[in-house]
Amino acid sequence: MINRRSILLAAAALAVTASAASAQDWKSKYPELTFAVVPAENASGVTERWTPFVHYLSNELGVKVNLRIANDYAAVIEGQRSGNIHIASYGSASFARARLTGVKTDAFANDINADGSTGYYSVFFVNAKSPYKSVDDLKGKNLGLVDPNSTSGNNVPRFELDKMGISDADGYFGKVVFTGSHENALLALAQGTVDVAANQWTNDDDSTLAQMLHKGMLKNADGSAMKKEDFRIIHKSAPIINGPYAYNSDLPDDLKAAIAKAFTDAPTKEKAAFDKLSDGQKKGFHPATTKDWDATVDLIKFVDALRKKKAS
Repeated sequence: MINRRSILLAAAALAVTASAASAQDWKSKYPELTFAVVPAENASGVTERWTPFVHYLSNELGVKVNLRIANDYAAVIEGQRSGNIHIASYGSASFARARLTGVKTDAFANDINADGSTGYYSVFFVNAKSPYKSVDDLKGKNLGLVDPNSTSGNNVPRFELDKMGISDADGYFGKVVFTGSHENALLALAQGTVDVAANQWTNDDDSTLAQMLHKGMLKNADGSAMKKEDFRIIHKSAPIINGPYAYNSDLPDDLKAAIAKAFTDAPTKEKAAFDKLSDGQKKGFHPATTKDWDATVDLIKFVDALRKKKAS
């Protein structure tokens, strides 16, 4: 006998079957996925931090997810452009650069800080024992930046300097060097290679500096461990939105949804892996959309205009 209940059950069964078939379709096309991150710390530290989370993603998605530690932000951009990278951890500026250069990438989440906020700052650090109290004191001195596509380590610092009337950083400072990573910038400062270093900072307990101090990576000349009191912030930017996690726009919708859900569920579903990843500095992932970084796109356009002005 056919009744309304049997019709509803049949429809539900068909929906489940269709969903399973759809999942199987994308798994056939994408038997493996590549997730790329840029090292804010040394490569071994990145591997140790991210590997449990990537294993969790593999289990949740039902296909192997490979961790790729990219050399720099440009490698992530070009990897997504070519389709060799399916999921990426971006900085805000590098994501904006990807969009401006036509990469088909969509943001789906960003980090929630321990205090519930979803932003951070670009700061200028100096050695606390130095006489430098402001950027005005650093004319002719050496500035350490991170990477040309770094938000807090290059683009926002140049924007902040321009607001101070310093449109040509290379002309103002004795030397401007790209150190390659946030850690390297702070190592250069600690070792005296640079006099001021740009870096990311959320609060005293959530920053690259805090992570490095916790690991004992920064030493005084006598070999003793440095403390946060050994560093001084002389300038802090306006808040910057945390960088996004983004997937290729061309991925199947079911796969995109599964990726986003895996991230959202991670803090409760695989707490150990999430805690290893966040090092106690984050509390979860915030759902996001690509448009959330429109203001960063405007920032990158501004910095590009500065470069063109200098070149001319």
